[in-house]
Amino acid sequence: MVDYHAANQSYQYGPTSAGNGAGGGGSMGDYMAQEDDWDRDLLLDPAWEKQQRKTFTAWCNSHLRKAGTQIENIDEDFRDGLKLMLLLEVISGERLPKPERGKMRVHKINNVNKALDFIASKGVKLVSIGAEEIVDGNAKMTLGMIWTIILRFAIQDISVEETSAKEGLLLWCQRKTAPYKNVNVQNFHISWKDGLAFNALIHRHRPELIEYDKLRKDDPVTNLNNAFEVAEKYLDIPKMLDAEDIVNTARPDEKAIMTYVSSFYHAFSGAQKAETAANRICKVLAVNQENEHLMEDYEKLASDLLEWIRRTIPWLEDRVPQKTIQEMQQKLEDFRDYRRVHKPPKVQEKCQLEINFNTLQTKLRLSNRPAFMPSEGKMVSDINNGWQHLEQAEKGYEEWLLNEIRRLERLDHLAEKFRQKASIHEAWTDGKEAMLKHRDYETATLSDIKALIRKHEAFESDLAAHQDRVEQIAAIAQELNELDYYDSHNVNTRCQKICDQWDALGSLTHGRREALEKTEKQLEAIDQLHLEYAKRAAPFNNWMESAMEDLQDMFIVHTIEEIEGLISAHDQFKSTLPDADREREAILAIHKEAQRIAESNHIKLSGSNPYTTVTPQIINSKWEKVQQLVPKRDHALLEEQSKQQSNEHLRRQFASQANVVGPWIQTKMEIGRISIEMNGTLEDQLSHLKQYERSIVDYKPNLDLLEQQHQLIQEALIFDNKHTNYTMEHIRVGWEQLLTTIARTINEVENQILTRDAKGISQEQMQEFRASFNHFDKDHGGALGPEEFKACLISLGYDVENDRQTGSMDSDDFRALLISTGYSLGDAEFNRIMSLVDPNHSGLVTFQAFIDFMSRETTDTDTADQVIASFKVLAGDKNFITAEELRRELPPDQAEYCIARMAPYQGPDAVPGALDYKSFSTALYGESDL
Repeated sequence: MVDYHAANQSYQYGPTSAGNGAGGGGSMGDYMAQEDDWDRDLLLDPAWEKQQRKTFTAWCNSHLRKAGTQIENIDEDFRDGLKLMLLLEVISGERLPKPERGKMRVHKINNVNKALDFIASKGVKLVSIGAEEIVDGNAKMTLGMIWTIILRFAIQDISVEETSAKEGLLLWCQRKTAPYKNVNVQNFHISWKDGLAFNALIHRHRPELIEYDKLRKDDPVTNLNNAFEVAEKYLDIPKMLDAEDIVNTARPDEKAIMTYVSSFYHAFSGAQKAETAANRICKVLAVNQENEHLMEDYEKLASDLLEWIRRTIPWLEDRVPQKTIQEMQQKLEDFRDYRRVHKPPKVQEKCQLEINFNTLQTKLRLSNRPAFMPSEGKMVSDINNGWQHLEQAEKGYEEWLLNEIRRLERLDHLAEKFRQKASIHEAWTDGKEAMLKHRDYETATLSDIKALIRKHEAFESDLAAHQDRVEQIAAIAQELNELDYYDSHNVNTRCQKICDQWDALGSLTHGRREALEKTEKQLEAIDQLHLEYAKRAAPFNNWMESAMEDLQDMFIVHTIEEIEGLISAHDQFKSTLPDADREREAILAIHKEAQRIAESNHIKLSGSNPYTTVTPQIINSKWEKVQQLVPKRDHALLEEQSKQQSNEHLRRQFASQANVVGPWIQTKMEIGRISIEMNGTLEDQLSHLKQYERSIVDYKPNLDLLEQQHQLIQEALIFDNKHTNYTMEHIRVGWEQLLTTIARTINEVENQILTRDAKGISQEQMQEFRASFNHFDKDHGGALGPEEFKACLISLGYDVENDRQTGSMDSDDFRALLISTGYSLGDAEFNRIMSLVDPNHSGLVTFQAFIDFMSRETTDTDTADQVIASFKVLAGDKNFITAEELRRELPPDQAEYCIARMAPYQGPDAVPGALDYKSFSTALYGESDL
C-alpha cells in the first residue's frame, strides 16, 4: 500500500512513482508534465473550461456506461473517488484495490488516493494534483486529472509512422484528410472550426454516411452538427461538444478537440484491422470464385464440343448410297457446308478450350491451388481423341461421295444405253414373230415358195446380225446388276423378255426353214438380182443402223485426252463414208437393173423385193439420217472438247495458286523453332509472335481465292489434277494447324508473362532460365527429356544432396560442368522434382512447367496459415467464426460462399452456429477436401 500524506497536502508524483508501471513510463510522465502544467493559482478561460467540461464528461460517460452508470457534474461526481476508481477499472481492464464505502472525508480522500496511485503506477507524473482538491471539488484540478487520464489511456498509445501521442494523432488526421478540399489540419483548435475535418474523417472510412460534396465551408454549424450526429448514431461516439461552443470561440480548446478526435481514431482503428483481414479473405475467395467460374466454363465448352463431335461422327460414317445423282450431289453439298460453315467455328472452340485450360492451370499454380482435373471424359486428351476420330471419319467421306457420284453417272449412262438398244431391238422384233408363224407357203406358187425361201434366208442373216445387239443388251443388264442399279428389277424384267423373245424367234425361224425346205423341190427360178440386192442391202442396212446408233450414243469423259480420242475415232468413221456411199449406189444400181430387165422382158413384178423388206427408199432415208447425224456429232464433240479445255484451265489455275499457298504454309509451320530461338523480353517475343500472327491472318485472302477456285473445280465435277500434289484438304488442314500452333505459342508466352509478373521474376532471371533451357534443348523441340532437365537444373546452381551420383549426359560440355561444380542430383529427389514438372509422366518437361518450378523455388505466395490468421482476426481470436460475423465483415456473395462451404466447428468451446474456418482454409489450398 502507498503511504498517503496528511490531509490538505497535495500529492506530487514524480518519475520514481512509475517504478511499478510499464517500462519507459518516466518519459510519458515528462511528456504529460510538459503538455499540461496545471498551476494552482491560474484560472481556465471560461470558454475553454466549458468545452472541457462537456468533452471530458462525455468521454467519461462513454466508458462508464459500460459499467451501467454515468456522471452529471464532473467536479462533484468524482469527489468520493468511487466513480473515479470505476472509470479507471473500465478503461484499463484491471482491478483496483477495494474502495472504502464510508461517507466521511477521510474515506473519500483514501479512495481518490487509490485512484491517483493507480494512475502513477502507469508511468504518469502528476504535477500539483492532490486528493484533497478533488474531494473539495476543485474544477481546475479535476479537469487536469481527467485530461491526464485521457492522455495516458486514449492518446499515449497512438502511433503513426514512428510518431506517437499528440504528434501521431495529428499525423493520422493529416493523412486521412489529405485528399479532401478545404481541409488542412495543422493543429487541434483552429483547423477544426469549420467542421469539414470531422466530416472528412468520417467520409474517408464510411463514405456512405456523409455526402461530403454537399458541405459548405461557410456553414460551420451545419457541418459540425452533421459530423457529431452521424458519429453518435452510426459510430457509437457520444456527442462531446456543441457546434456553437466551437464556432463562437476564437480558438477552440485544444484538449477538448484532441479528446474528441481520439475517439474517432479508436473507432476507426478497429475497423481498419477488420477491413485488412476481410480484404485478404476477399482476395483469396475472389481467386477461388474466378477459378471455379473458369472450371465451369471449361466443363460446359468441353461438353458442347464433345456432344457436337458425337453427333457429327455418325453422320460422316453413314455410307449408305443414294439412288440418284441429285441425292448424292445434295449430300456432297451438305458436306461442303459442313467444311465451310459448321467445322471452322468448332476448330476455334477447340483451340480456345485448350487456351482456357492452360490459362486456368497457370492461374491455379500462381494462386497456390491444386491443378484442375476436368470431369471424366472431358480431358483435353479426350477431346483430341474425339477430334482425331472425327477427322478420320471425315477423311474418307468426301472420297466416298465422289466415287458414288461417278458410279451413279456410270449407272445412268449404262441405263440409258440399255434403254436405247432395247428400244431399237424391240422395234426390230416387232411383227417378226407373227411373220415367222405365217403359213403363206401352203398356197404359194413355186416361184412364191422360192421367194419365201430366199426371204427367209435373208431374215436369218438379219437375225444373226442382231445377235450381237442382244448380247450387248444382256451384258449391260448384267453390269447394271453388278453395280447395284436401283431400278435393276425393271431392267432385268425387260432383258428377260427380250431374251425369251429372242429364243422364241430362233425356234420359229428353225421351224419355218424346215417347212420351206419341204417344198424347195418346187422352187426353180430365183431372181438373182433381187437376191443379190437383199444380201447386200441387209448388211448395209445394219451398218447404217449401227452408225446411227453410234452417232446418237451418249458419251462421258473427264480429260482432254479422252475427248480427243473420241474425236479421232469420229474422224476415222467419217473417212469411211465415201466407201459407204459407193456401196449404197451399187446396191441401188442392182435394184434399177432388175427393174430394167423386167421392163425390157415385159415381166410384171409384184412391186417389192420378195427377199427383203429393205427398200431403196429405206436405204436412202437412213443414209440421209446418217448424213444429218454426222454434223450433230461433230458439234457435240466440239462442245465437250471446249468443256474439257475449260476444265484443264481450271486445273492449271488451281495448281498455280496451290503450289504457292502450300509451300508458304509449310514454311510458316516453322513457328515452333522460331519461338524457341526468339531473343529479347517476353513482351518483345509476344509482340513478335502477334506480328507473325497478323502476317498469317493477312495471307487469308490467298486461301479464300484458292477456295473459290476449288469451288469452280468441284462444280465442274473435276476429280483429279496432275499439275499439283496439293489438295484443298491438305491446304485446309495445314492452315488450321498453323493457326492453332501460333495461338498456342502466343498463349504460352502470355502465361510466361503472367507467371513472371505474379511471381516477381526479373527479366534477367527469365532470360537466364530461357538461355539455359534452350542450351539443353538440343533438338529444338520445345521440351526437355529427364537427363536434359537434370543438366539444366545443375547449370542454374540447383543442388540436391543424395547418397549417390547419377549418370552423366553424352555432351562433353555437360560432363565438364558436372565435374567443375561438384553438384549431384539423387534419384529420389530428382523423381520428386519430375513429379512436379511432369505430373502426367510424359517424359518431357515444357518451358512453362520449367518456369513454374523455378518460380516456386525463388518466390513466395499466400498460404493456408495466412488465410487462417486472417479469419482469426475477423473472429476476434476465437477458434471458430459465426455466419453473422462473416456477413458483417465480407461482401455478401463471398460471405455466403464461405457459409455454404464451412463445416460446423466441433471444438470444446463450440457454440450454436459456430463454423470451422481452419479446415475451410486448408481446403482452399488443396490440403483437404472443400
